[in-house]
This record gives sequence, structure tokens and C-alpha cells, in this order.
Amino acid sequence: MAERHNLRYNFWKALLERAKEKTKVRSQTSPQPYYGSLSVGAAKSGLVFKYSITQHEARVELYIDRGKDSEKENKAIFDQLFSHEEEIEKAFGESLIWERLDTKRACRISKQITLGGYRDQDKWPEIHEQMIDAMIRLEKALKPFIMRIKI
Repeated sequence: MAERHNLRYNFWKALLERAKEKTKVRSQTSPQPYYGSLSVGAAKSGLVFKYSITQHEARVELYIDRGKDSEKENKAIFDQLFSHEEEIEKAFGESLIWERLDTKRACRISKQITLGGYRDQDKWPEIHEQMIDAMIRLEKALKPFIMRIKI
């Protein structure tokens, strides 16, 4: 258990150090050994940009969850963004995974990175680069539409 927490902590620490070179947005985030994700607000209540990691995969995403009893709001926000899917994906540069998650409270829009995860230490530099690049593009593609959300 401790090994997994140390690996994850070191993965996050290295990712954040590399991210600081390319963007200031992540410089306020601290690595957490017990969590599979790091997040930062997306300028609207209940919306966060997240880096997520598992043993052998990674993901960047916009996570939509305004909290308890917010299912309808979350779905409405997702639907507003999804109505611009083509424009958002064009700005992102490739397809995204659009998960309305109708049986759950939250929703997400993500990019999966299948190169590896926190247990694939030999691939960390490449994984970090792909995650940071995808996050920069995801924020750039979604921000104009997030700012126009009416809820």
C-alpha cells in the first residue's frame, strides 16, 4: 500500500513540475499520494478540470458535479456543452469522450491516455507530456463554452 502511495505521489510531483514549465494553471496544485486525480476549478461552480491516473492509464477531463441534488443542473450543463461538440472537438484537435452518465449525478468530458499509468515509471515523461498537452488543449477548447453556460 505504501509503495502505491509513494509511486502516485512521485508521479504527481513530476507531472506538476513539468506542467509548471508549460502552464501556470496547475502551479497552485499540490501532489497527493492517496488520490487518483488532481483538480482545479474551471471558472464555474461545480466544474473542475482533472488529471486522473490509474495503474496503467491516464485521463484528463472536465468533471461536472454541483453537489447533492444537482443531477438536473449537471445534465443541463453537460447538454449545453454537448450541443457544441463539433466546435469543441475541432478546437481540441481530436475526438473526446462525452459521458453524460445518466445513472449517476455527475458528468464528464475526457481524453483517455493509454500510454501508461503511475506503475509505468519508464514511460512517465511521455505520459506527463501527453497529459499536459491534452489538458492545455481541453481547457482552451472548453473555456469559451464554459463561460457561456446559463444555469
